[in-house]
Amino acid sequence: MVFDFVLPDLGEGITEGEIRRWLVKEGDLVNEHQTILEVETDKAVVEVPSPKKGFVQKIRKLEGEIAKVGNVLLTIVEKIEEGGKEEKKSFGVVGRLPEAEEILATPAVRNLAKRLGVNIEKIKGAGPMGRITEDDVVKASGGAKDLTKDQFGSIERVQIKGVRRSIAKNLLASMKTAAFVTGMDDADVSALWRLREKEKKVALSKKIRLTFLPFLMKAAQHALKEHPMLNASVDEAGEEIIVKKYFNIGVAVDTPEGLMVPVVKDVDKKTILDLAKELQELSEKAKERKIKLEEIKGSTFTISNFGSFGGTYATPIINYPDVAILGTGKISDRPWVKDGQIVIRKVISLSLTFDHRVIDGAEAAQFLNKIIQYLEDPDQIFIESA
Repeated sequence: MVFDFVLPDLGEGITEGEIRRWLVKEGDLVNEHQTILEVETDKAVVEVPSPKKGFVQKIRKLEGEIAKVGNVLLTIVEKIEEGGKEEKKSFGVVGRLPEAEEILATPAVRNLAKRLGVNIEKIKGAGPMGRITEDDVVKASGGAKDLTKDQFGSIERVQIKGVRRSIAKNLLASMKTAAFVTGMDDADVSALWRLREKEKKVALSKKIRLTFLPFLMKAAQHALKEHPMLNASVDEAGEEIIVKKYFNIGVAVDTPEGLMVPVVKDVDKKTILDLAKELQELSEKAKERKIKLEEIKGSTFTISNFGSFGGTYATPIINYPDVAILGTGKISDRPWVKDGQIVIRKVISLSLTFDHRVIDGAEAAQFLNKIIQYLEDPDQIFIESA
């Protein structure tokens, strides 16, 4: 019996994924529920198990290719013929049909063939399993075009894929569905600086690295309680604003493969040290590409700390489908007027981007001022925390 295994519905509205890595090859025996490939989808790597036991007759999607939900990934058969020759039977309602010859080529190779005006169907691939490579396409074109140069000089072509592809897709979705406005302000965090310096020793004794992010998350969570419209999303079809009664804060993490946004759930129910520990664990998972899909879903608000890279102000893009994002700049020594005197204080720059369809400028300013109030008097964070 021949079984075509299609990309299953992975939930969370995901419609496609990139084939990251095959863990089996043609001719291999696979067991039911055995992990057979890794799919890159919406910034997470998902392990996909086999639904059947049998032999891999044909791999239908190459590594690097995009598969949509319902696309055939591979064909599994109950047995293969002696000598390792694979069965290639295909039956229709009226009898046997000749199996179509499949073209094995990545999207980048197909695009190259299109640019060079080469009919990819007439190329015999020199790669594994007859895969067509870029060299095959260049040779078929006569090798006249130098792909490392344009009319002005040397170039390098970098395919948009993996995490970068997901980032591009999500950012475009956000930009197309929101009316962006960014407000900026500063906060004197000298007291918070001293508090963190004091408490980070206690945190280190528990193997926790205490950064300023947990304090920012708590400040944002308390401010969101007072300004719930910033803790929301928009139902485009129903023309409704969905105000969330829970507080799940996404935190942008820079990884070697691009930006990821792990989500810390139920921030209002966790202490500063709880948040620091969870942030540390999620960041490590993101950088090692071990983070699970559910750990990057469900945010109600996001914080992007570009200050850790030396940035001051920015216009951060909202993490769709949230309606607001807080960007935090670097903390630096600045002249500051306090009690009528010019003194040197620790100051952080803040940038709040919000969806003007949901939030007016006045409420956004009030929300940002509330965050500043908590950051400048961090004792309030502990007094008001559960």
